[in-house]
Amino acid sequence: MIQVSDDIALYPLSVDDIFKIFNTLNNEREYLREWLPFVDTTREVEDTGNYVRYVLQTADKQFTIYYNDQFVGLIGFKDTDADNKKIEIGYWLSQNAQGKGIMTQSVSKLVEYAFNEMGMNRIQIKVAVGNNKSRRIPEKLGFQMEGIERDGELLVDNVFTDIAVYSLLRKEYQ
Repeated sequence: MIQVSDDIALYPLSVDDIFKIFNTLNNEREYLREWLPFVDTTREVEDTGNYVRYVLQTADKQFTIYYNDQFVGLIGFKDTDADNKKIEIGYWLSQNAQGKGIMTQSVSKLVEYAFNEMGMNRIQIKVAVGNNKSRRIPEKLGFQMEGIERDGELLVDNVFTDIAVYSLLRKEYQ
């Protein structure tokens, strides 16, 4: 467990989280699907179960986010490249938990973890250009925007979106 603050904790993803994750996605489907294309293909609990079991077999660490002891989202590492000491952070947060600094604080703690515990040199965050709430997170944390990956992600309704690519290097980390 990673204690982010008095009211925010990150717990390693486990099969025990499947129902909480699915129920949140299912209850907030319309809101979350705008930027999370996997929401439309997550129709049954088993879809979430397959995802969780897949992630647990990879080297990428994923965490559930709890705010005041309530599940509110996921955060974690993806595309770990140990040889080149670089990693990407991905995240999503329940609608009712937004605007409280939960994700900014959680990302900050994972940045610290990646540099200090995992020995990474580069951390990357990719965000849809139009997702302003999500883009503010790497910007607040001192990440540099490197550029735009044109049509970098296929969103719902078969629409491509440009992706802003942010990075933070160990030598820039305070």
